[in-house]
Amino acid sequence: MSHSFHRQLVFTIKDRCRVCFTCVRECPVKAIKIINGQAEVINDRCIGCGNCVRVCSQGAKIPLRSVDAVETLLQSKEKIAACIAPSFPAEFEEISDHRILVGMVRKLGFDFVTEVSFGADIVAKEYEKMIKGSDFEGDISSDCPAIVYFIRHYHPDLVPYLAPIASPMVAMTRVMKKKHGEDLKVVFIGPCFAKKAETNEVDEVLTFRELREMFDNLNIRPENTDPSEFDPPHSGKGAIFPISRGLYYTANNQEAIPEEHVIIAEGRVNYKEAIKEFEEGYIRKKHLMLLCCEGCIMGPGTSPGGKRFARSNSVGEYVTRKLQNIDHETWHQEIEEYSKLDFSQSFTPEDRRLSPPGIDEVLQALQSMGKFSPNDHLNCGACGYDTCVDHAGAIVEGLAEKEMCLPFAIEKLHDSISNLNISNEKLARAKAALKQSEKLAHMGQLSAGIAHELNNPLGVITMYSNILMDEAPEGEGVRDDLRLIVEQAERCKKIVSGLLNFARKNQVNLSETDVVKFMQHSLNSIVKPDNIICSFESEISDPIAKVDIDQMMQVLTNLEKNAIEAMPAGGRLTVGVEGDAEEVTFIIKDDGTGIEKDNMEKLFTPFFTTKEMGKGTGLGLALIYGIVKMHKGKIHVDSNTDLQKGPTGTTFKITVPRGM
Repeated sequence: MSHSFHRQLVFTIKDRCRVCFTCVRECPVKAIKIINGQAEVINDRCIGCGNCVRVCSQGAKIPLRSVDAVETLLQSKEKIAACIAPSFPAEFEEISDHRILVGMVRKLGFDFVTEVSFGADIVAKEYEKMIKGSDFEGDISSDCPAIVYFIRHYHPDLVPYLAPIASPMVAMTRVMKKKHGEDLKVVFIGPCFAKKAETNEVDEVLTFRELREMFDNLNIRPENTDPSEFDPPHSGKGAIFPISRGLYYTANNQEAIPEEHVIIAEGRVNYKEAIKEFEEGYIRKKHLMLLCCEGCIMGPGTSPGGKRFARSNSVGEYVTRKLQNIDHETWHQEIEEYSKLDFSQSFTPEDRRLSPPGIDEVLQALQSMGKFSPNDHLNCGACGYDTCVDHAGAIVEGLAEKEMCLPFAIEKLHDSISNLNISNEKLARAKAALKQSEKLAHMGQLSAGIAHELNNPLGVITMYSNILMDEAPEGEGVRDDLRLIVEQAERCKKIVSGLLNFARKNQVNLSETDVVKFMQHSLNSIVKPDNIICSFESEISDPIAKVDIDQMMQVLTNLEKNAIEAMPAGGRLTVGVEGDAEEVTFIIKDDGTGIEKDNMEKLFTPFFTTKEMGKGTGLGLALIYGIVKMHKGKIHVDSNTDLQKGPTGTTFKITVPRGM
């Protein structure tokens, strides 16, 4: 009999996948492919162990469903036998009498209900004969289909070492067909859905969870079921097969097999290690009893949440009761009768290993995740792979994505947050600039109206004040009063003139200018007290740009004067120029008292000033703002008034295009 039947056992519900990579981590053969963040099972690589189904908390992995096919089979006129795996006491712990469970299965419509553990009795004897044989050179048990798939697909050179013995399920199927005819239909009921793809000798396979579903569909309950005994042949010690070391205990009935001849490994990590060491020759002349799960009682087709040792205890108690009541003579007769059947099984290698990726490709994949040296390899396992190199290899093979790397994803997230913060800051500045522009536009309209209305009466006041002052005799007090009126009227005219300049959309007369020399010249245009140290810094390779010389000089000298006034006790005034191919930036920096945070938003508002009464009109920065905007530039101000946060002072940066 061959062992080559294979079908898809696990499917993915993409909408439920939450990209946790738990299935990748738990899959012993990495038969999971991540596509656009979604985990999909690769059927050609799957061994049907069911780990991905067991660990997926979101139910995104579902096994092949057989309920509908079994219900259809039961509605036919065929004779149908239900062969129940010996792990049933572990699954149906709430049913203390096994006869109630048998009665419930019969109510589904099965003609025969029997225990697979009789097949385990026979298979155990076959293993005992093989291990005790004089030509025994070591082998690997073949009763677990997931182990068989793992050997055939990923260690094909070890296929000759697979024990050529049928599994208890297949053995029991052959017994039942011998007893009731080859036309008998057989449905296996057990804890494993890898059995669904093990062989075509069994017509259908139900998991225990599917059996419960069928009970629910037909409202079959223990309380409404009459007890019924299993149909013969009845099993013996084979009922202990599903627990840890179960095959060894079943086969070693008289302690005839020394334990040192047998190595038992269970679980996705242990069985792989045992096979690796067997392949490398360390344990070659041993019999490997391997199970993909931690005993069949913990198979993926059992109900979730079961306790391993409680389940093992349930099986043990059932076996104890069974052996106390067994008819040993009848059992020996049936074993003798059916032992004459052929229980052999053959296996063919089917290599599905992927070619190892090239070193250069792996290095490139590692670098794409920011891993440039071994120190960058955290090997945290968050991606589902044991090492960063394994993950990189999976990326090259098309099974994984670099975004699966948690440190890499976190770093990208930090970069995105940083970029978002920068964008938010730019947006906030643009919003503030727009708000300021609207405010200044309204202020400009108001200022223009006020200035035009005030110009005429101020001109009349100035003219007649001068006439009266000329007519007044020298030395009289009225002459001093008239002089004060003239001075204040002139001051009012300057304020009005400033308002008009602020409101007026002046033309910008651009000319090519060496901005380095221009900036240095601006320092020479102001009066510098002895307690002020001036310095100039230049970080620009091409100093030529187009600006309006007169207006930009007004901007620079105004800011430089303000900086000097902000350092009454002395300090350093630093001016400089920097830029790139598109823009130039003028920098005026002082280490004065700084600007209060509450005043920052009001800086460019007309008539706002922090200077003493009579020392400023509050139009200087407003005019600067207008000139810079006419140059299609921008102003950025940084200021600190708190010594605890660092040196105090203010920095103005005026950036304008090189040529507009």
